[in-house]
Amino acid sequence: MTRITIYGKAGCCLCEEARAAVEQVCAELPLEVEEVDVSLDPRLHRDYGERIPVLLVDGVERFELGVDPEALRRLLGRVAP
Repeated sequence: MTRITIYGKAGCCLCEEARAAVEQVCAELPLEVEEVDVSLDPRLHRDYGERIPVLLVDGVERFELGVDPEALRRLLGRVAP
């Protein structure tokens, strides 16, 4: 199963939009989603804080500052029904 990791933080409107985009694609495809709050870890905040949301697909950075659901579908090799 494809694993999606969203690096973001609470109260971030771009992170909320990215989460909604991922949820939209999850309704169509089997995905395992993990959310990581970068504000809880100084190293993660340093690495991702200025670029959130950052989305990894199977451990590889694929999106930053937002997620387009159609681009995510294409990346996963699927088109919307």
